[in-house]
Amino acid sequence: MKLVTFLSNGACKIGALVGDAIVAADDSLPNDMIGFLAAGVEARRALQALIDGGAPRLALADVTLLAPIPRPGKLLGIGLNYADHINETGWEKPEYPTFFTKQSTCVIGPDAAIHIPPISDKVDYEGELAFVIGKRCKYVGVDNARDVIAGYTICNDVTVRDWQARTPTWTLGKSFDSHGPLGPWLVTADEIADPHNLTLKTWVDDELRQNANTGEMIFNCYEMVAYLTQAMTLEPGDVITTGTPAGVGVKMKPRGYLKPGQTVRIEIEGLGALSNPVITEPPGNQGA
Repeated sequence: MKLVTFLSNGACKIGALVGDAIVAADDSLPNDMIGFLAAGVEARRALQALIDGGAPRLALADVTLLAPIPRPGKLLGIGLNYADHINETGWEKPEYPTFFTKQSTCVIGPDAAIHIPPISDKVDYEGELAFVIGKRCKYVGVDNARDVIAGYTICNDVTVRDWQARTPTWTLGKSFDSHGPLGPWLVTADEIADPHNLTLKTWVDDELRQNANTGEMIFNCYEMVAYLTQAMTLEPGDVITTGTPAGVGVKMKPRGYLKPGQTVRIEIEGLGALSNPVITEPPGNQGA
């Protein structure tokens, strides 16, 4: 199932993508994705029953897709998780997973604009696989981690490089408004046989910048869940991005930072494509 959050006639709704149409959740189901995931398998079955029963369809072209999780409770990223990316940065391979926080106000959906802020022109892309937690969990073993993952989506871990370098936590450089594109939908885990064998590609306009396979990750999705839940409780709707491969703009010669007028497109096998234009941050912008 491909789960979506969308706007239709000014109202925010959730539903499932069926071909080129959407079946919206009815009033018996939660009207936000975090609530839907927390409701568990019964909510999934009810939505599937609507699909199977021929519930009305909304044309995908007539709605606006939002990030599948517009405001995750936690948005955690991992750095230095592909060997080729470590090589291009010159850093050492980490002994433990290197996690950081992106503030959830950075999240935008497909086709929404990435802003170049007035205080920096060193804005970079990072194409990444992301997974979403479906159950409240703590102390999850690697062998059981698959059971707590609701599904997978695409993330662009947009980074303001000079601000990232100001602090070892990286948080500010990772958290600018509009710098967390997610989407276009959440593909449920049962549709992804192996999240660690997916082709990942990132384009800036027509130039292929990143081309890798998620099997190249140093710490895989299940190991990340096991590691994180030793320290914290993960909850439905929490989003964890899994790191980026080589090909980021900061390591290009000349630098390949994003510029207004460009478009970033990330494709991951089985998950679709996440595309976002790049613009100068509008004057007086009050948030993404």
